[in-house]
Amino acid sequence: MGMVLNAIRGMYVLVPRDMTQAAGFYNTLLQSDDPALIIECLNGYRIKERLPDNIGEFTVPLGIPDFLCAGKDVTIVTYGSMCRIVMEAVSDLEGHGISCEVIDVQTLLPFDIHHKILGSIKKTNRVIFADEDVPGGATAFMMQQVLEGQHAYEFMDSKPRTITAKEHRAAYGSDGDYFSKPNAEDVFDVVYEVMNETDPVRYPKLY
Repeated sequence: MGMVLNAIRGMYVLVPRDMTQAAGFYNTLLQSDDPALIIECLNGYRIKERLPDNIGEFTVPLGIPDFLCAGKDVTIVTYGSMCRIVMEAVSDLEGHGISCEVIDVQTLLPFDIHHKILGSIKKTNRVIFADEDVPGGATAFMMQQVLEGQHAYEFMDSKPRTITAKEHRAAYGSDGDYFSKPNAEDVFDVVYEVMNETDPVRYPKLY
Protein backbone atom coordinates (compact mmCIF):
# COMPACT_ATOMS: atom_id res chain seq x y z
CA MET A 1 0.00 0.00 0.00
CA GLY A 2 2.89 2.34 0.70
CA MET A 3 4.04 1.90 -2.89
CA VAL A 4 0.58 2.85 -4.16
CA LEU A 5 0.40 5.94 -1.98
CA ASN A 6 3.83 7.16 -3.05
CA ALA A 7 3.48 6.33 -6.74
CA ILE A 8 -0.07 7.50 -7.43
CA ARG A 9 -1.19 11.07 -6.84
CA GLY A 10 -4.19 12.79 -8.29
CA MET A 11 -6.27 9.63 -7.82
CA TYR A 12 -8.50 8.49 -4.99
CA VAL A 13 -7.30 5.46 -3.03
CA LEU A 14 -10.19 3.72 -1.29
CA VAL A 15 -9.75 0.85 1.17
CA PRO A 16 -13.14 -0.66 2.14
CA ARG A 17 -13.28 -3.08 5.07
CA ASP A 18 -15.82 -5.38 3.40
CA MET A 19 -17.67 -5.92 0.17
CA THR A 20 -20.71 -3.89 1.22
CA GLN A 21 -18.53 -0.83 1.79
CA ALA A 22 -16.83 -1.51 -1.53
CA ALA A 23 -20.22 -1.45 -3.27
CA GLY A 24 -20.92 1.93 -1.67
CA PHE A 25 -17.63 3.27 -2.99
CA TYR A 26 -18.37 1.98 -6.49
CA ASN A 27 -21.75 3.72 -6.39
CA THR A 28 -20.03 6.93 -5.31
CA LEU A 29 -17.46 6.76 -8.08
CA LEU A 30 -20.06 5.98 -10.74
CA GLN A 31 -21.52 9.41 -10.01
CA SER A 32 -18.14 11.02 -10.63
CA ASP A 33 -15.64 11.39 -13.45
CA ASP A 34 -12.61 11.22 -11.14
CA PRO A 35 -10.10 8.34 -11.37
CA ALA A 36 -9.76 6.07 -8.34
CA LEU A 37 -8.44 2.77 -7.04
CA ILE A 38 -10.59 0.60 -4.80
CA ILE A 39 -8.40 -1.90 -2.94
CA GLU A 40 -10.65 -4.86 -2.18
CA CYS A 41 -9.34 -7.03 0.65
CA LEU A 42 -9.34 -10.73 -0.20
CA ASN A 43 -10.37 -11.62 3.35
CA GLY A 44 -13.53 -9.65 2.73
CA TYR A 45 -14.68 -12.24 0.21
CA ARG A 46 -14.61 -14.95 2.89
CA ILE A 47 -17.03 -13.25 5.29
CA LYS A 48 -20.81 -13.39 5.02
CA GLU A 49 -22.52 -10.00 5.04
CA ARG A 50 -26.11 -8.86 5.15
CA LEU A 51 -27.05 -7.65 1.68
CA PRO A 52 -28.52 -4.12 1.82
CA ASP A 53 -31.82 -3.58 0.02
CA ASN A 54 -30.29 -0.59 -1.77
CA ILE A 55 -26.99 -2.27 -2.71
CA GLY A 56 -26.93 -0.56 -6.11
CA GLU A 57 -27.82 2.88 -4.81
CA PHE A 58 -26.28 3.75 -1.44
CA THR A 59 -23.00 5.67 -1.45
CA VAL A 60 -20.04 6.05 0.91
CA PRO A 61 -18.50 9.55 1.18
CA LEU A 62 -14.80 9.98 0.46
CA GLY A 63 -12.39 11.29 3.09
CA ILE A 64 -14.74 10.56 6.00
CA PRO A 65 -13.57 7.97 8.57
CA ASP A 66 -16.07 5.58 10.12
CA PHE A 67 -16.05 5.11 13.91
CA LEU A 68 -16.52 1.39 14.55
CA CYS A 69 -16.26 1.50 18.33
CA ALA A 70 -16.26 4.29 20.91
CA GLY A 71 -13.64 4.25 23.65
CA LYS A 72 -11.70 6.42 26.09
CA ASP A 73 -8.24 4.86 26.57
CA VAL A 74 -6.64 4.31 23.14
CA THR A 75 -7.45 5.35 19.58
CA ILE A 76 -6.76 2.66 16.96
CA VAL A 77 -6.66 3.86 13.34
CA THR A 78 -6.89 1.18 10.67
CA TYR A 79 -8.59 0.13 7.42
CA GLY A 80 -9.49 -2.83 5.24
CA SER A 81 -9.14 -6.38 6.58
CA MET A 82 -7.53 -5.13 9.78
CA CYS A 83 -10.83 -3.68 10.96
CA ARG A 84 -12.16 -7.14 11.74
CA ILE A 85 -8.92 -8.20 13.43
CA VAL A 86 -8.76 -5.04 15.54
CA MET A 87 -12.38 -5.41 16.63
CA GLU A 88 -11.66 -8.98 17.74
CA ALA A 89 -8.77 -7.75 19.90
CA VAL A 90 -10.84 -4.86 21.29
CA SER A 91 -13.40 -7.35 22.54
CA ASP A 92 -10.67 -9.17 24.50
CA LEU A 93 -9.18 -5.90 25.80
CA GLU A 94 -12.53 -4.92 27.28
CA GLY A 95 -12.18 -7.88 29.61
CA HIS A 96 -9.01 -6.28 30.99
CA GLY A 97 -10.64 -2.91 31.55
CA ILE A 98 -9.21 -1.22 28.43
CA SER A 99 -11.57 0.85 26.28
CA CYS A 100 -10.50 1.38 22.64
CA GLU A 101 -11.89 3.74 20.04
CA VAL A 102 -11.58 2.10 16.61
CA ILE A 103 -11.56 4.23 13.47
CA ASP A 104 -11.76 2.89 9.91
CA VAL A 105 -10.20 5.59 7.72
CA GLN A 106 -12.03 4.12 4.65
CA THR A 107 -10.06 6.30 2.19
CA LEU A 108 -6.33 6.94 2.24
CA LEU A 109 -6.53 9.54 -0.52
CA PRO A 110 -8.28 11.77 0.47
CA PHE A 111 -7.46 11.23 4.14
CA ASP A 112 -9.75 12.37 6.97
CA ILE A 113 -10.63 15.73 5.46
CA HIS A 114 -12.49 16.92 8.58
CA HIS A 115 -9.81 15.77 11.09
CA LYS A 116 -12.14 13.37 12.88
CA ILE A 117 -9.16 11.33 14.11
CA LEU A 118 -7.74 14.36 15.90
CA GLY A 119 -10.95 14.66 17.89
CA SER A 120 -10.57 11.07 19.07
CA ILE A 121 -6.95 11.58 20.12
CA LYS A 122 -7.93 14.67 22.10
CA LYS A 123 -10.12 12.30 24.12
CA THR A 124 -7.81 9.27 24.48
CA ASN A 125 -4.36 10.96 24.22
CA ARG A 126 -2.97 7.75 22.70
CA VAL A 127 -2.98 6.39 19.17
CA ILE A 128 -2.03 3.19 17.37
CA PHE A 129 -1.97 2.84 13.58
CA ALA A 130 -2.55 -0.67 12.23
CA ASP A 131 -2.57 -2.30 8.80
CA GLU A 132 -1.21 -5.28 6.85
CA ASP A 133 1.44 -3.28 4.97
CA VAL A 134 5.17 -3.53 5.66
CA PRO A 135 6.73 -1.24 8.30
CA GLY A 136 7.08 2.31 6.99
CA GLY A 137 4.19 1.86 4.56
CA ALA A 138 0.63 3.08 5.00
CA THR A 139 0.94 3.22 8.80
CA ALA A 140 3.75 5.76 8.42
CA PHE A 141 1.60 7.71 5.96
CA MET A 142 -1.33 7.78 8.37
CA MET A 143 0.91 8.74 11.28
CA GLN A 144 2.33 11.67 9.32
CA GLN A 145 -1.12 12.82 8.29
CA VAL A 146 -2.44 12.73 11.86
CA LEU A 147 0.53 13.73 14.05
CA GLU A 148 2.03 16.33 11.72
CA GLY A 149 -0.84 17.31 9.45
CA GLN A 150 -3.51 17.46 12.17
CA HIS A 151 -1.06 18.49 14.95
CA ALA A 152 -2.17 15.57 17.09
CA TYR A 153 1.28 15.42 18.71
CA GLU A 154 0.16 18.23 21.01
CA PHE A 155 -2.33 15.90 22.71
CA MET A 156 -0.22 12.76 23.09
CA ASP A 157 0.46 11.26 26.53
CA SER A 158 2.14 8.15 25.09
CA LYS A 159 4.33 7.61 22.07
CA PRO A 160 2.39 6.63 18.94
CA ARG A 161 2.69 3.00 17.89
CA THR A 162 2.27 1.08 14.65
CA ILE A 163 1.15 -2.49 14.00
CA THR A 164 2.27 -3.84 10.63
CA ALA A 165 3.17 -7.01 8.76
CA LYS A 166 6.59 -8.54 9.22
CA GLU A 167 9.64 -7.32 7.31
CA HIS A 168 9.82 -10.23 4.91
CA ARG A 169 8.09 -11.35 1.75
CA ALA A 170 4.62 -12.60 2.43
CA ALA A 171 4.44 -16.34 3.05
CA TYR A 172 2.93 -18.41 0.24
CA GLY A 173 -0.65 -19.45 0.84
CA SER A 174 -3.09 -18.46 3.55
CA ASP A 175 -1.35 -20.70 6.12
CA GLY A 176 1.48 -18.18 6.26
CA ASP A 177 -0.77 -15.23 7.08
CA TYR A 178 -0.43 -15.89 10.81
CA PHE A 179 3.35 -15.46 10.61
CA SER A 180 3.39 -12.60 8.11
CA LYS A 181 0.41 -10.43 8.91
CA PRO A 182 -0.64 -8.94 12.25
CA ASN A 183 -3.32 -10.83 14.14
CA ALA A 184 -5.62 -10.11 17.06
CA GLU A 185 -2.97 -11.24 19.54
CA ASP A 186 -0.51 -8.68 18.14
CA VAL A 187 -3.08 -5.92 18.51
CA PHE A 188 -3.88 -6.98 22.06
CA ASP A 189 -0.20 -7.03 23.03
CA VAL A 190 0.60 -3.57 21.63
CA VAL A 191 -2.46 -1.94 23.20
CA TYR A 192 -1.77 -3.58 26.55
CA GLU A 193 1.89 -2.47 26.41
CA VAL A 194 0.77 1.12 25.88
CA MET A 195 -1.55 0.94 28.88
CA ASN A 196 1.08 -0.83 30.99
CA GLU A 197 3.52 2.02 30.34
CA THR A 198 0.79 4.49 31.29
CA ASP A 199 -0.34 2.79 34.51
CA PRO A 200 1.73 -0.30 35.43
CA VAL A 201 -0.18 -0.78 38.69
CA ARG A 202 -3.60 -0.96 37.07
CA TYR A 203 -2.29 -2.85 34.02
CA PRO A 204 0.54 -5.12 35.24
CA LYS A 205 2.55 -7.16 32.78
CA LEU A 206 0.78 -10.36 31.81
CA TYR A 207 3.98 -12.38 31.26
